[in-house]
Amino acid sequence: MLNALKDVYSVLWVDLRNLRRHWRSTLATSLVQPILYLVAFGYGLGGGINVGGVSYLAFVIPGIVALTSFSASFNGAASKLQVDRFFYKSFDEFLMSPVSLYSIVVGKALIGVVRGLISSGAILLVGFILSPTLMVNPLLLLVLFTSCFVFALFGVLIALVINSHQGMSTFSNLVMLPMTFLCGTFFSLSQLPEAAKAMLYVLPLTHSSESVRAAALGQPFPWLSFLALLGFGIGFFIGCIVALKKASV
Repeated sequence: MLNALKDVYSVLWVDLRNLRRHWRSTLATSLVQPILYLVAFGYGLGGGINVGGVSYLAFVIPGIVALTSFSASFNGAASKLQVDRFFYKSFDEFLMSPVSLYSIVVGKALIGVVRGLISSGAILLVGFILSPTLMVNPLLLLVLFTSCFVFALFGVLIALVINSHQGMSTFSNLVMLPMTFLCGTFFSLSQLPEAAKAMLYVLPLTHSSESVRAAALGQPFPWLSFLALLGFGIGFFIGCIVALKKASV
């Protein structure tokens, strides 16, 4: 167990050094889009609107926090791994090293978790200032950490499966962008027809948005969504191991 933790840290250490050098620019770029969403939707479109007994601003902030954990964790893990694979050509060194595939997956995912927690934590702090009705509690922190880990594993999986920068751009436009707007981040899924709602529950961001919102607003917690989020994480982890085994053959 101790050796496995050392291997994970060895994989993570290189990415942490890079993050330490560029943390200001990384934080700034990851916050631009969420803050724009907060201003446009929270203030521009949501003034005077109530959703489920709370103001729209209080409703949308947890959704933006979940969205930030999604985008920052996914991109933090996927972009660095793709650069290592296609630009520096250094990822093959991990495959040839005496480090287990499990440690490589976890180590590469953890840099996405770190970036996701930093970015979503900053948005949560801003949201708490703007809407003091939000609650920061251990359940919210657990959901946020779980979401970041799941989305970071998702980023590692996609970076291992897609073999070009163009492919990653296509994936972002066809999958990431629709998830951004359709997974209950900016509106309540209760407004949708049952068929559309069932389709959106197939996406992990939907379960993250509902879990983060319930924890932040003190609403009944959707444990089924949290378990579904864990299920997605297990599935992404297994997919990463399978992809690594194929790459190392």
